[in-house]
Amino acid sequence: MHFGTIKYFDIANGEGVRTSLFVSGCTHHCPHCFQPQTWDFSFGEEFTEATLNAILESLAPRYVDGLTILGGEPMEPANQAGIAPLVQAVHAQYPHKTIWIYTGDIYENLIDEHSPRHTPFTNQILSCINILVDGPFIEAKKDITLRFRGSSNQRLIDVPRTLSEKRVVLWHDKPLYSTHNWVPHTQ
Repeated sequence: MHFGTIKYFDIANGEGVRTSLFVSGCTHHCPHCFQPQTWDFSFGEEFTEATLNAILESLAPRYVDGLTILGGEPMEPANQAGIAPLVQAVHAQYPHKTIWIYTGDIYENLIDEHSPRHTPFTNQILSCINILVDGPFIEAKKDITLRFRGSSNQRLIDVPRTLSEKRVVLWHDKPLYSTHNWVPHTQ
């Protein structure tokens, strides 16, 4: 697995202060993707044990809330073998920190054992993460007022509750943010 960049102290890609890993490789090729350079599976640097250790070290401060993985496409079948040990290591070392994954895939396709998007690593990954932001970016549904997603078709899924209840359970933001409506300033 390769990655394009790691952003430390990121506040845009999940709740709180986070380390965000942008993996390489994506076959979705969503129109108007904000990172088309990451479609190439060999873009950037190879993810190594030193990369893993740097991420783990970056999560140590108490003010860092967790890890976000996006891309590219973390849930590409070719990337899942690299994502699984990463989320397992983070979950084991920092069980109280959250792990978010952004995917252009749909949750139902990931859990369907007959889907080409489901691999031997999918269930391991899902069992370690807290939030899955699923669905492709769709320009016609773009909404800049949405928090942590770009288009209204994308869902923020509470994965532990979803797995426990065996149905998709959406994550609910803090009331302050969930009731916010962006109103353009007019003069």
